[in-house]
Amino acid sequence: MAADTTLAGLDALDLDGERPGASARERAARIARATWPKLAAIVLVWVVWELIHLSGWKKFVLPGPGVTLSNLWDQLRTGLLWHAIGDTLERAVIGYAVALIIGTVVGLLVARISPLRAAVGSLITGLQTLPSAAWLPFAIILFGLNTSAIIFVIVMAAAPAIANGLIAGVDYTPPLLLKAGKVMGLRGVSLNRFLVLPAALPTFVAGMKQAWAFAWHGLLTAELLVLVAGEPSIGVLFQADQDQTDMPSTIAVMIVILVLGIAVDAGFGVANRAIRKRWGLS
Repeated sequence: MAADTTLAGLDALDLDGERPGASARERAARIARATWPKLAAIVLVWVVWELIHLSGWKKFVLPGPGVTLSNLWDQLRTGLLWHAIGDTLERAVIGYAVALIIGTVVGLLVARISPLRAAVGSLITGLQTLPSAAWLPFAIILFGLNTSAIIFVIVMAAAPAIANGLIAGVDYTPPLLLKAGKVMGLRGVSLNRFLVLPAALPTFVAGMKQAWAFAWHGLLTAELLVLVAGEPSIGVLFQADQDQTDMPSTIAVMIVILVLGIAVDAGFGVANRAIRKRWGLS
């Protein structure tokens, strides 16, 4: 009886507010606890921004939030901004998907083959330190001024981070777990698929998140310099607004970039929480 009571108490601790019978009021309270810090941060930024604008400091360079958000709303009502967002996100998804495939394959090979790690392990880290702009001349020479050049920059920016994340995850896979997998008959591809990759998943996802940041930086850098005719993008709009010294539009596009980045980060946050829950860490 005492053991059953103890186990029931531990189960209650594991659920930590996620009880099946939780009322709507409790769920609303959890949502509120998660939401109010973000809303408070937005209000704080708005207030500081408005105070700086009212002070008159760099008033031409930093328009007020009201003017900027009005400009953003006007742009959102037109098809050009949505078209630009669509083109940029399409390039981001394609480039990141290619980088994910390449980074995963390279990372797994380097992590599992010692001579290969000795040969190119440090090179992967070295490639990760290169700024995205360094790849632009090669991209333009190889592919010309087109979307392929932009995707090449994304891949070169993101793939090393993905590979390094997977290598680190594989390195921290317990040797006893590998031995147990081999005892159960796992070999080669099946060992990597059913044991190594799941064990390395938390670190791998962290590498993927970092790789997305590199990919996003590389994408916007490439779009500022590789102008593809007939294909509007966020980078093209940003460059055009800067050339015309249209600061409300420039900051409005910056807000769009920030919102997209936050949305992707939230997606990785959901994946991370799912992994932690699956592993019993939350």
